[in-house]
Amino acid sequence: MSAVTAREDLTPAERTHEAERGVLLDVQAISKSFGDRVVLRDMSMRVHAGEVVAFLGANGSGKSTTLRAVNGLIEADSGDIVIAGVRLGEASSQRRAEARRTAATVFQKIYLVQRRTVLQNVCAGGFSRLPDWRSLPPLFPRELKEEAMACLDRVGLADRAHDRAGSLSGGQQQRVAIARALCQRPRMILADEPVSALDPKAADDVMRLLHDLAVEEGLGVAAVLHQPHLARAYAHRVIGLRGGNLVFDAPTDEIDDVELASLYL
Repeated sequence: MSAVTAREDLTPAERTHEAERGVLLDVQAISKSFGDRVVLRDMSMRVHAGEVVAFLGANGSGKSTTLRAVNGLIEADSGDIVIAGVRLGEASSQRRAEARRTAATVFQKIYLVQRRTVLQNVCAGGFSRLPDWRSLPPLFPRELKEEAMACLDRVGLADRAHDRAGSLSGGQQQRVAIARALCQRPRMILADEPVSALDPKAADDVMRLLHDLAVEEGLGVAAVLHQPHLARAYAHRVIGLRGGNLVFDAPTDEIDDVELASLYL
């Protein structure tokens, strides 16, 4: 099944059902500046369970800044963020950390320990759920290894579990990073330029995987992309940003080429 076919297979009733599912992320009028440079102005958006939302725009438009405000790598100057029903601006530090753990992040740079096995890298995704994980012995608990194997199976790499991570191709390593994110037991995946360093075939495979995780597992996926054709193929909704401003937020099939081109003027 091609990527476009996978998206178009949804009936109107199924699309309505997807839109009515729970809101996992609600970004409410956040703004961010670095010195005199404003990178986000009153940005608002939502991600529902079961949908892929793609962020498009030129470099510096505010795409990655939005995701980094969500996962806590930066703090917004104003506005608020609600993750899994927790309003971060009003929550304790513990509650903020718990809420943010429901959103696993996959980066452009694939942060795997190259000399460790694929399975060991995926097990690391479950550390935060284990008591006293910093003192864990080199041999991971059996239950964690079983869960990590299930995550590898989900991304199609169970047969590479005992290979060194550094022996895999770039696309395979990104799928391992997604398996590691799944081992965190997230409700949502934040993918910050997950395919920018991959060849077209590997990029297609990774985006198809993220689409399938949303549709089949009910995860929310928010992905920063530089390839409009991948957004058209795999995203249910596209958010367009230009100069830190929200230009549009609409179902993918309602956005035309002129609107897309306007993001890069």
